[in-house]
Amino acid sequence: MSELTYTKSGDYLIPDLTLTEQPETNLGKYGRMRKSYLKEHRAILWNRLILSEKLYPHLRE
Repeated sequence: MSELTYTKSGDYLIPDLTLTEQPETNLGKYGRMRKSYLKEHRAILWNRLILSEKLYPHLRE
């Protein structure tokens, strides 16, 4: 596992986090509808998919 690095901002240490590169693809009608539904009605699932970087692969299905 890689070691985290931190940046000092005032009195706080903020982790330097980066996301993996995602290919640029447009979402279709149903992908956009699913994204809107998840964001408005299923916030916990939305956050879990965002944090695990599985949202856009899920929406492209």
